[in-house]
Amino acid sequence: MQNIYYTTKQQHQRHFDYNAFWKKVTTNRNVVKAFAYAIGRSDEKQKQFQNILRGIGFEVKLKPFIQRGDGSAKGDWDVGITIDVMEYAKESDIVILLSGDGDFDLLVQKIRKDWGVEVEVYGVKELTADSLIAASSKFVAIDQDLLL
Repeated sequence: MQNIYYTTKQQHQRHFDYNAFWKKVTTNRNVVKAFAYAIGRSDEKQKQFQNILRGIGFEVKLKPFIQRGDGSAKGDWDVGITIDVMEYAKESDIVILLSGDGDFDLLVQKIRKDWGVEVEVYGVKELTADSLIAASSKFVAIDQDLLL
């Protein structure tokens, strides 16, 4: 969820509307699970953001923020997201993935092929990997109706 915040800010100079997204993807659907993945930082602004996501309906999963000695940071959720998708895709008709990361194309291909699950990918078009768009059942570009 934090990545979408930054990519919409970078591309559109606007904030992502998490409430509009939730309404769009859940209307007339039964939600099995909804995860938001974030890096756990102790600052108050991040805690407020996480509480907003919980209030919308997401289960927030946090990974510790790791600051390396060279000043770089680590906080990658790709494996955790993959495990959760593999676990819940079996009991779902549709998986919604809010990402532009091409690393997920193999995951999307697998669950579509093995379990016949539809996969809707939401992402900033200019920052979403072509391979992920091609692997999805449906790609939805984040534009005006999902921005504040």
